[in-house]
Amino acid sequence: MSRIGKLPVTLPAGVTVTFENGLLTVKGSKGTLTQKVVGDIDIKVEGAEAHVVTTSEAEGTNAKHGLYRALLQNMVVGVNEGYTIALTVNGVGWKVAKQGNKLVMHVGFSHPVEFVEPEGIKFACPTDKEITVSGIDKVVVGQTAANIRKVRIPEPYHGYGIAYKGEVIERKEGKTGGKGKK
Repeated sequence: MSRIGKLPVTLPAGVTVTFENGLLTVKGSKGTLTQKVVGDIDIKVEGAEAHVVTTSEAEGTNAKHGLYRALLQNMVVGVNEGYTIALTVNGVGWKVAKQGNKLVMHVGFSHPVEFVEPEGIKFACPTDKEITVSGIDKVVVGQTAANIRKVRIPEPYHGYGIAYKGEVIERKEGKTGGKGKK
């Protein structure tokens, strides 16, 4: 039995969990998330706790037990609090701004790069060097932030690029100005 799967998921006030015909639905104040559950897994709600239970000892069920418990926990946190990832833009003359439902980035190309908000995701630009990606689905928020970062991955010599806030970019020394061998 999975150690993670055995742990109960605490349901905050206002969050409801339903499991019918292999479809897990979590509703909260920020929205609704659904997840298809395959395999010999059952989800039982008892009061303010949800339990993920295996219904057989088939191969692979143990791994799915922990997986679906973690997915359920992420869904509960998402519909109750939401997820946010912050990015910083480092570069001379580089800036970002939100225009309507688009994120417009001037990041060293000859043209601005536009990034449209996916469904369920909100962009914000507190300053012209910061981007925040927020939403209720942890996977979509993380993937959207990764796609924005992919526009200009931080380079090790000057540190230019789009990085996660707090990310440490390992810097390289670069070339020295000394004379070469004769």
